[in-house]
Amino acid sequence: MYDQYKALKIEMRGAALWITFNDPPMNAMNDEAHHELSHVFRTISRDPAVRVVVITGAGDRAFSAGGNIQSMKDNIKNHARWVKGATEAREVVLNMLECDKPVVARINGHAMGVGATIALCSDITVMVDTAKIGDTHVKIGLVAGDGGALLWPHLVGITLARRYLLTGDLLTGKQAAEIGLVTQSCTAEELDGVVDGWVKRFETGATVALAGTKRALNMAIRQQAQGAMDAHMGLETYSQLSRDHEEAANAFLEKREPNFEGR
Repeated sequence: MYDQYKALKIEMRGAALWITFNDPPMNAMNDEAHHELSHVFRTISRDPAVRVVVITGAGDRAFSAGGNIQSMKDNIKNHARWVKGATEAREVVLNMLECDKPVVARINGHAMGVGATIALCSDITVMVDTAKIGDTHVKIGLVAGDGGALLWPHLVGITLARRYLLTGDLLTGKQAAEIGLVTQSCTAEELDGVVDGWVKRFETGATVALAGTKRALNMAIRQQAQGAMDAHMGLETYSQLSRDHEEAANAFLEKREPNFEGR
């Protein structure tokens, strides 16, 4: 059933399906992984063998560092590629929120941009205390439209969402757990044991009750996401056409500070 997935490493471990971003050290999101992620959770929802999902990154530096900057620069001229990615971004968020199986994010390292969004779509988030998480869209001249502006206010409230999304500032796993952005933080040495504990609870839990409770918990945000993701991706597309975004992409690749001119 999962043989078609090549960019993502997918394996069954008992009743747990493990999804691994498999492009270390930073596990930046490439086109193939993004496409596969946009529909794999539909498959998982229909698979009775899966009772819990774990999503993580290969290696120990990053869960996922988010979008590839060179690809972002290429997308400035390739509008068809951008539209495809924007459509997939909507599906990633909606499908994760609608997946009937509990999803545990094993945040083994840095989670940035879309990497943070994927982590925060999960039901249980366990993060290494020294790793960094943040939605850095504004730093690259983009609207936080592919899930950040939807998820953060629900998790930490509008005041903290404004504080972090308008600046792109990062939090450590310890700080993220303290404000309720992630479920809990732990040391790198403790990570596997903590994640295994959650997996065992869900593997032996009442599947129907868990699925229904997840649907009830996510009902409001799922309903909001149906319309909001279209609008938010529209705003991100608007910013993707700006000179500031192009300047930010060039500055990142040239290892210098961007000079934003507001156009």
